[in-house]
Amino acid sequence: MTSTEVTTESEDSGPSGYAAARLRLLQEKAQSGPPRRAALASLTDGWLTALFATATEQTGVRGAALVAVGGYGRGELSPRSDLDLVLLHDGSADAGAIASLADRIWYPVWDLGLALDHSVRTPGEARKTAADDLKVQLGLLDARPVAGDLGLVAAMRTTILADWRNQAPKRLPALDELCRERAERQGELQFLLEPDLKEARGGLRDATALRAVAASWVADAPREGLAEARRILLDARDALHLTTGRATDRLALQEQDQVAAALGLLDADALLRQVYEAARTVSYATDVTWREVTRVLRARSVRPRLRAMLGGGRTAAAERTPLAEGVVEADGEVVLARTARPERDPVLVLRAAAAAAQSELPVSRHVVRHLAAAARPLPVPWPAEAREELVTLLGAGEATIPVWEALEAEGLITRLLPDWERVHCRPQRNPVHTWTVDRHLVEAAVRASSLTRRVGRPDLLLVAALLHDIGKGWPGDHSVAGEVIARDVAARIGFDQHDVGVIASLVRHHLLLVETATRRDLDDPATVRSVATAVGSEPTLELLHALTEADALATGPAAWSTWRASLVADLVTRVAAVLAGEATTEPEPVAPSAEQERLAIEALRTGEPVLALHAQAETPSEDGEPEPIGVELLIALPDRPGVLPAAAGVLALHRLTVRAADLRAVELPTELGEGVDVLLLSWRVAAEYGSLPQAARLRADLVRALDGSLDIPARLAEREAAYPRRRGVKAPPPRVTVAAAGSRLATVIEVRAQDAPGLLHRIGRALEQSAVRVRSAHVSTLGANAVDAFYVTGADGGPLSDARATELAREVERALG
Repeated sequence: MTSTEVTTESEDSGPSGYAAARLRLLQEKAQSGPPRRAALASLTDGWLTALFATATEQTGVRGAALVAVGGYGRGELSPRSDLDLVLLHDGSADAGAIASLADRIWYPVWDLGLALDHSVRTPGEARKTAADDLKVQLGLLDARPVAGDLGLVAAMRTTILADWRNQAPKRLPALDELCRERAERQGELQFLLEPDLKEARGGLRDATALRAVAASWVADAPREGLAEARRILLDARDALHLTTGRATDRLALQEQDQVAAALGLLDADALLRQVYEAARTVSYATDVTWREVTRVLRARSVRPRLRAMLGGGRTAAAERTPLAEGVVEADGEVVLARTARPERDPVLVLRAAAAAAQSELPVSRHVVRHLAAAARPLPVPWPAEAREELVTLLGAGEATIPVWEALEAEGLITRLLPDWERVHCRPQRNPVHTWTVDRHLVEAAVRASSLTRRVGRPDLLLVAALLHDIGKGWPGDHSVAGEVIARDVAARIGFDQHDVGVIASLVRHHLLLVETATRRDLDDPATVRSVATAVGSEPTLELLHALTEADALATGPAAWSTWRASLVADLVTRVAAVLAGEATTEPEPVAPSAEQERLAIEALRTGEPVLALHAQAETPSEDGEPEPIGVELLIALPDRPGVLPAAAGVLALHRLTVRAADLRAVELPTELGEGVDVLLLSWRVAAEYGSLPQAARLRADLVRALDGSLDIPARLAEREAAYPRRRGVKAPPPRVTVAAAGSRLATVIEVRAQDAPGLLHRIGRALEQSAVRVRSAHVSTLGANAVDAFYVTGADGGPLSDARATELAREVERALG
């Protein structure tokens, strides 16, 4: 059925005919995207035209028109879009007749359950309202007559557009500020796991704002790819509306697979990648456009004064300041020198980018496009100058990001580094990650740029930071895949064989330090020796330490803290000693702190648990702001079965979230208790809500848990039943593994699971029921994920056999499943 046939039927059949035709249109799978949006707008036009004709005939009103504004005015109706309508009249009819006319139009719309944004105005009132309300003015820029007096609508449009252009010096900065405030609230669409397709930066609102800027005649947005980007976002919103049956613009996680299927895409990742690509196009066009608006408005304000100073003559040409060979600054942008020849100078792309980043200036869009069209490809391997310019670009700090984005928008990054295509706009489903894979890599290089004074080879650090997650576009372990890719890329860039090996090793082991420091017993010589063997040399260790910090800082706030930094630094110190030949083969006894010793002595004296609960001191972060480490809970008690599940269960009952934990035996001076093991549990906790419980209450419940009078599993089950899980993405099942060669003194069981109240209690119970002894435990929480390592021994005090260790891992996994 064509849109004309649909319109005719709706006019003949009234509201019920329109509703039926609308439903058929939305269910017609052969028609989607722009044709369906246009057909839905046309169908709605026909129905509203019939309503308007009947209403004007019944009320006798003349000199009126029905006007579509906003998205409906643009003919872009999504399945659940509001109908934005203005009833425009010339003021000749009395107020009662106009009100009656409006009711005869609005009520049939409401009766069908359609969302309606409506107003009744004369052209003068519309103009005044637009002058007072920027959002109203933006909507009226897309005004389109639906029915009635076309001349009335045309006159209003002419007036509104003239006002918009005349008021551009004031209105455009206000619109820019409005867009910035919205971006601050909603975030960047291209990096969000659950993006708002309309409101987030790079979404449909920004695309509409670009149309408004173009209508002002001050500046025009880059047209390349912009229409296609808008189409992708609108198609995704259409599918979202049809999938959910709601007028929503937020692409929630639980809807993404269905939306992807509706659009014919492979999966949710393919959907997000397509949406991110579109958002990136809109964001880049937004940056370029607002920069041009600022430049033009500044020039307009300066020109009259300058002309007066020059006696009314011609204004002077913009000054061109040299920045590098073939690169100059002109009017606040980086452009090419008149003598530059990109077709003869393959390094010019990187030289211009490095100069722009070092000068903290944007690269002219026209220059980037010209370089993309005319620049010769670099020879392989790259000449030394090209490699040096890349390092200079990466070492410029925050100024690197807009320059990199400009090159990426025109395809120059993938031309320089073909392997970049696989990580381009690739989503990361771990909520700890703030960025897509490609932006995370650039952020890591930015973070590494502030750490270059700590290493002997800053160039290797910066390139390794840029490449450390390059393997995420390939199947399998991204560190293993990344090592192969990084080796090829480093050779392509022109590093020698030794440096290629170092970069590849850094990429292969970029998670080694933080994973070992937070999940392994650093007092076990096997732990430190394994890291030293993997790293190989002190210069590489120095680079890996800096890369670890840069990677974590670029991941998100949950990935790095003073606590993690101190653990990594401790590991690095121990590994450096091994590499320097200074480490002993056996662990040195760890002396307890004064507070630990006091608690241990008291536990020995009383034979019962002793607790200390206090807030740790805040430590200044790099920017000088205090960084809260958390609340420290120390528990000392004579060694006995069931300590770990009992303590973890008590914390869960008191709604304390465990951020980190450590369990180990404290070695006391012989005169204090020779032959008596005292366990020390060190916890870093935070209250889910409310204030922290008193240490006395925690101690009393721990005593009850240990003597069996407090049934922790039953209490936790009652609470879980009373508070059912919220709807959301189903977490992957827990995974329990045996760490190969983790220790010569114990077997290391590693648990990865979704963090949840009572998780550590359930793990402790499973280990206890398996008749193994927990020698030490290292618990860490990263976002919604818990990664815990337990050093366990058998009844003989030694490591478990391979078969028994594998069986234990399965037992724990079953207990958690």
